[in-house]
Amino acid sequence: MAHPQGKRRRVVAGIVRRGRPQNPPLQRGGNMLAALVAASALLLAAPGVASASTQPGSTKTSSAKAKAGAYREAKARTKNASATAATRTAARSAPRKAAASSSGAIQEAGGAEARLIAVYELFGRGQTRPALAKARDLVRDYPNFQLAQLVYADLLATQVPLAHAFSDASGIARLRGDPAMADLREESRRRLQALRERPPAGTVPSQFLALSTRSRYAIAVDASRSRLYLLENSGKGLQLVADYYISVGKSGIDKATEGDARTPLGVYYITSSLDPKSLRDFYGAGALPINYPNPYDVRRGKTGGGIWLHGTPSQQFARAPLASDGCVVMANPDLKQLLRKVQIGATPVITARSLQWISPPQAEKEAQAFASTIAAWKEARANGNEAQLKKFYFPDFQRNNNKKSTDGFSVLHDEVEYAQGKRVQFKDVSYLHWRDGDDTMVATFGEVFEGEKSGRTRRQYWLRQGGDWKLFYEEVLG
Repeated sequence: MAHPQGKRRRVVAGIVRRGRPQNPPLQRGGNMLAALVAASALLLAAPGVASASTQPGSTKTSSAKAKAGAYREAKARTKNASATAATRTAARSAPRKAAASSSGAIQEAGGAEARLIAVYELFGRGQTRPALAKARDLVRDYPNFQLAQLVYADLLATQVPLAHAFSDASGIARLRGDPAMADLREESRRRLQALRERPPAGTVPSQFLALSTRSRYAIAVDASRSRLYLLENSGKGLQLVADYYISVGKSGIDKATEGDARTPLGVYYITSSLDPKSLRDFYGAGALPINYPNPYDVRRGKTGGGIWLHGTPSQQFARAPLASDGCVVMANPDLKQLLRKVQIGATPVITARSLQWISPPQAEKEAQAFASTIAAWKEARANGNEAQLKKFYFPDFQRNNNKKSTDGFSVLHDEVEYAQGKRVQFKDVSYLHWRDGDDTMVATFGEVFEGEKSGRTRRQYWLRQGGDWKLFYEEVLG
């Protein structure tokens, strides 16, 4: 006789919320599919698991006595069952720890995710009870981690007797088509894809040709993998130190207009850090605005603003891969890691459709090729050669005072007057390369003239026209 639907919901919902199931012995045999579908259906019915807007434990449950009695019945009649197709596939796909360690292993910074992958690995090796124990501890520590709750419920299915299976065909069809379940499956797929397809050891994103040591960290977002990579910049160069699951715009990427719910692609910088006390709970542990639209975006007519890296509501551990209004969204524990490392105005953020990783020698070679352009610009300026200097500028060149060049490039006269005949030292140089049909470079450097105690920092935006690089925008940062 099938278990009544209301009682089924109370049993698993109570177990999931309390996170303290007993561990009955697992036996082999039995038809597994019905039990798996039952576990998924019960998971969706459990508060705070299927819906991102529901707080776990927000619905009243049956009495402890009723739950205990139901669970004892399940324990006495348990037969072995396997996990749902999603969890079973994930377990087979989980990366080997040894392989991951050679190319940027799963980072401790993403503790909840690393623990979830450990559950997958244990289950894939047939160690169901240890997997269940780890899953139980994971949902206890992170009760709002919906994907972990799904995996936990799949493992709990191994303890549900077949007589309690959910056999309603129409209910199964509704379950398979439920958007919440589809989102969780896609989140699981993307997490595992990013953890299987690790960046080759010792490589860097192709946009980072050179980075000043004043930028202690750099951020690169790969939208195709729903992944944010954190790189540390030291005397040894850029090194991958952590990576995190992220969500992007619900309409995808390549933002073009205000309100299109897309995440922009390009080279940006962190402009500020917003105190979580000043924000709604929706933004979680804090927010890091970036300078979208940057000068290149403005040149192409892109509109909108308010693009942040921010956290999730307290009731929600992570969001679906495509879920924001254009921001990059991280789990709050991961964002807290990031908040301790970023530098306002100095931490670059690359947001790419798909990151390409290159070797440091290749990056250095490309940097040196562009450095020759900067050197030629510097020489023309120092020599007072306005005609030669003019070749490095677009006619509509702008500075950060938002005034276009007029009167036959009056800016050239200012530059020559400022620098002619003086020896100048460039320092703290960064070159960030962006290709998306056009070929652009964001160059940041400090300059100190001979006899001066301090100088100023420039951030220049270059665009390749034919075989030549030309300036279309410059910011004087201080």
